[in-house]
Amino acid sequence: MNVHVRLYASYREQAGRDRLDVALADGGTVADAISRLVADAPSLPPDFKPHLIAVNDEFANLAYPLHDGDEIALYPPVSGGVDVRVVHEAIDAREIADAVRRASNGAVVTFEGTTRDETGGERVLHLEYEADERMAEKVLAQVMEETVTRFGVSDMAARHRVGRLEIGDVSLVVAAAAPHRLEAFLAAQYAVDRIKHIVPVWKKEFFENGAVWVGAACGPEEHARELAEAPYALFLATR
Repeated sequence: MNVHVRLYASYREQAGRDRLDVALADGGTVADAISRLVADAPSLPPDFKPHLIAVNDEFANLAYPLHDGDEIALYPPVSGGVDVRVVHEAIDAREIADAVRRASNGAVVTFEGTTRDETGGERVLHLEYEADERMAEKVLAQVMEETVTRFGVSDMAARHRVGRLEIGDVSLVVAAAAPHRLEAFLAAQYAVDRIKHIVPVWKKEFFENGAVWVGAACGPEEHARELAEAPYALFLATR
């Protein structure tokens, strides 16, 4: 089988190219693909081990099984700053924006997700967010590091609130900072999309006549298709 490998930032420079196709035996894993990659790109160190791995836009590890046509993305550690937390208290969006503000950044873009009072024609009374907080923070950090690398932004921060939220409360803040506005806008949107799809946080909406768990979670194929059709897809394809 054949798989496609994408390399970013310092990994791209070390290998002298940004993508390679590698041939593997059926049943191969990410570890097998990396061994083949090192053989095909000898400028990479023999003990090369990527900081972050994604397969078809889902975070993976060395033991992850591969299939013909899979795309593996390898991300180095970020050079800028990533600041994430899952919190129970109210979120101050200005504080999150200030956390990524630097003299070298000409643009700071902040997204605020707020609880609304209506869903599908029914009045929402309040919401509750539940999370595996340790894992949610880990995946949040992975999303931020991936976004910094893919979009070339310098700093990102995110806060996701859990527990009971009243109408109008802020549930999620994402701030992206970059020298130029395009990268900051697109990085913020990409990060929010990734968070909504893969971070283990669940939302329950309470109505006058009951309650229901809701969310934007979807399968890997649907998630990959949505990313491919999003406004930032062309930008990523040309990097």
